[in-house]
Amino acid sequence: MTILFPPLRVLLITLPVLILAVLLTGVPNQAVGVELPSITGDTWLNTSPLTDSDLKGKVVLIKFWTYGCHNCNAVEPYVIDWHKKYADKGLLVIAIHTPEFDREKQLDNVRAYLKKHGVPYPVVLDNDFSNWNRFSNRYWPTLYLADRSGTIRYRKIGEGHYKRTEQWIQDLLEEK
Repeated sequence: MTILFPPLRVLLITLPVLILAVLLTGVPNQAVGVELPSITGDTWLNTSPLTDSDLKGKVVLIKFWTYGCHNCNAVEPYVIDWHKKYADKGLLVIAIHTPEFDREKQLDNVRAYLKKHGVPYPVVLDNDFSNWNRFSNRYWPTLYLADRSGTIRYRKIGEGHYKRTEQWIQDLLEEK
């Protein structure tokens, strides 16, 4: 029988418990309740560059993604649908394309993805990770929802919980 060094034994027992806890409860939502950071970039697609004043009075859905990410691609149809359903009610979707790999930095590749998938909303390229860092973002995909006053009220990391996210969109649009 192998005897494990006590700290290693504790780690082997507690690490799976911690992982399970994060999977069940989610990552702490540190972004909620803070002001929506400015979104900047030299290259905007599907729009002219947006400023903070363009976001005022709107519910803003920010999507951090990269076109080479399978999970990001799985979220895409839902975000397109929300844009179509709620843009005329005050929802502004902005996709921040932050590349993981060098090929994802290429403008033509991003354009080809947008055309192929029919992405209609504004996209800003974030090749230098400036927006990623301003949001203290760490995961692809991540969705942030800000209310009309510019306060982040909801964050969703990864796929899933689409009905809950849509309910948040509806609730924030109803707030005056």
